[in-house]
Amino acid sequence: MSVAEHANTPSIPRILVVDDDEEIRTLVKRYLGSQGFDVSMAADGAQLREALRSSRVDLVLMDLGLPGEDGLDLTRYLHNHWQGPIIIVSGRGESVDRVVGLELGADDYITKPFDLRELLARVRSVLRRTARPSPGEAQEPPCTLVFQGYRLNTRSHELRDDHGRLVPLTTGEYELLKLFLEHPHRVLTRNDIMSQIHGRDAGPFDRAIDVQIGRLRRKIERDPTQPALLKAIRGTGYILTEQVRRE
Repeated sequence: MSVAEHANTPSIPRILVVDDDEEIRTLVKRYLGSQGFDVSMAADGAQLREALRSSRVDLVLMDLGLPGEDGLDLTRYLHNHWQGPIIIVSGRGESVDRVVGLELGADDYITKPFDLRELLARVRSVLRRTARPSPGEAQEPPCTLVFQGYRLNTRSHELRDDHGRLVPLTTGEYELLKLFLEHPHRVLTRNDIMSQIHGRDAGPFDRAIDVQIGRLRRKIERDPTQPALLKAIRGTGYILTEQVRRE
C-alpha cells in the first residue's frame, strides 16, 4: 500500500472504557474489539487522563459509579478539556445522575445491566453523528441555517450569534438544533427526536430530550425561563416557532 493510499485509509475508531469493574471493562473491550474497534481501558480518573494524553480517543464510555472522582466529575472534566463524545453508563437506580450527566454534556446514556448489542448500536450511532469527513471524502454542500440572528454552519457545526460570536454546542445540542431548524413550525414529538438523533424511541421515563432542550434553550433563548424559540406543546413535544432561512 502506498503512503497516499495509507493516508486515505479510514482509521479504526478508538473507544476508552472507564469503569472500576475489571470484569465489565474486559467484557466490553473483548466485544467491541471483535466488532472492529480499538478499545483501551481506564479504572479511574488518573488512568483516563493518561489515556487521553498518550493516544487518540474517539469516544468515552463513562461509568458513573467510580470511587474517588466519580463519573459526573470526570464528565465535567471531559466537557471542559476534551472535545469528543461521551456515553454515560449508569445503574438503574441512578436516573437523576443520568440526567445530570446529560446536562454536563454527555451525548447518550445506557443503563446497567446492558445488552452488548445495544451498547454497540449506541456507540455506532454516536460515532456516526460526530464523524467529520476526511480530506478525501465527498463533503455535503456548505449550508448555513439562519434564524433570529443566529447562523448555524452545517459543515463546521458552528453556531454564531448576531455579533459573530461563537456559541459552543455539544454534539447532542448541535444535532438537536439542526433537527428543529430543518423542520420549523412543525411539532416534533419526543419519539420523533429520539428516533432521529439517537435511533430509538423515547421510554416513558426518558428525560434525555427534555434535558437537552433545556441546555439548548440556555444558549439560544433571550430568556430561557420564558422560551420563545423552542416551545413545549403539552403532552406532545416541542416546536421551533422561528422562520429559518438557508444560505
